[in-house]
Amino acid sequence: MPDNTAMEWPWQYQFPPFFTLQPHTETRTRQLSTWHNLVLDYFRTTRQYKLDLGEAQRLALFNNTEINRKCDREFILIILEELEKTKNSAPLDKTRNRWEIYWHTLQEWADIIYSYIVNRGATGSVLTFYELTHGDDVTEEEFKGMDDNILLKVLRVLEEQRKCTVMLYDDQQGVKFF
Repeated sequence: MPDNTAMEWPWQYQFPPFFTLQPHTETRTRQLSTWHNLVLDYFRTTRQYKLDLGEAQRLALFNNTEINRKCDREFILIILEELEKTKNSAPLDKTRNRWEIYWHTLQEWADIIYSYIVNRGATGSVLTFYELTHGDDVTEEEFKGMDDNILLKVLRVLEEQRKCTVMLYDDQQGVKFF
């Protein structure tokens, strides 16, 4: 799992109590809001989409070695559940050990991808998942390199809106945009 410690951390990241769930309701609300933004910024910066709770404490995100503080597993789970409430995360298993992180909600991603297709004049065209996330035309797009499982969920949102049809055949994955 790649880690990028070159990102800009908020001032709270240097404040030891930030790494422990705060008991006072108002303080905890502000703390969780800051964690919400920090997690999304971190995943956007590192271009990651998945988090394993068993490995989370090794990430710079949850482990500030400069001040020798890290979030415990239960606190990380609370942060992920807060992200789930805003549709910025979803558990991948019933034990809630593996998570997808969406720095844009699936609906926001759908809007971004569909705007790209419309602006490019690509409605009516068929693209493979690979072309859509790794092609030469998407090198500057935020969805470049998107995880295929998340891309499929995003395209299902567009499919429900009748803006595309997903085509899955054996190992071929494509989409036709309308």
